[in-house]
Amino acid sequence: MPYDVLLVDDHKIIRDGIKAILERSSEFRVVGEAENGTDAVQICKKSTPDLVLMDIGLPGMNGIEATTEILRHCPGAKVAILSMYDDEHSVVGAIRSGARAFILKKASSGDLLDALRTVAKGGSYLSSQVSDRLLSRIQRGELDSKSPTSPLQGLSPRELQVLRLVAEGKTSKEIAVMLDLGLQTVRSYRKTMMKKIGVNNVAGLTQVALAAGLTRWTEPQPS
Repeated sequence: MPYDVLLVDDHKIIRDGIKAILERSSEFRVVGEAENGTDAVQICKKSTPDLVLMDIGLPGMNGIEATTEILRHCPGAKVAILSMYDDEHSVVGAIRSGARAFILKKASSGDLLDALRTVAKGGSYLSSQVSDRLLSRIQRGELDSKSPTSPLQGLSPRELQVLRLVAEGKTSKEIAVMLDLGLQTVRSYRKTMMKKIGVNNVAGLTQVALAAGLTRWTEPQPS
């Protein structure tokens, strides 16, 4: 019986290409598509797919945040992140969110299928370029040293999510809709973050978020 797959990417041409690859295999069946993280979460709540192939650079709620939300509501789903980025920040963020695979968009169709097979059977998968780079850094001892304390260190995952959207210029009302939260809840998050970070306004929150690289995962992808 094939595994049910949800495809999440904001570019239809990419979804169509991946769908064609999966349809040539009897192992996987595409049962849904989403072009943003918010829709992906809602679809997973209703259809509970076996696998979610998630682009990392989505508008609004990015792929890492969407993964966290999906696994919170549908813990049985297995998420594989698809990315054009291979930096440590993206890889570590994906793994910490609960993703079981990190696949580069320059991977071959065979590698993609291998990754999904591995994840479907309960394993984990990293594209070879990613695993080689992380291994080299570990061998050089670069990942053993502790990074300087970040002003965002005391924030919860949900607060970081709200902060990123604030830094992108979203209003409290827009954030509430995107994250399915009450308006007063979002405003409360903003006040709490200002107190934790030590700033007095939204401009201060935005400056800290940008300095910490919090918006890295939503950089526009080249067409």
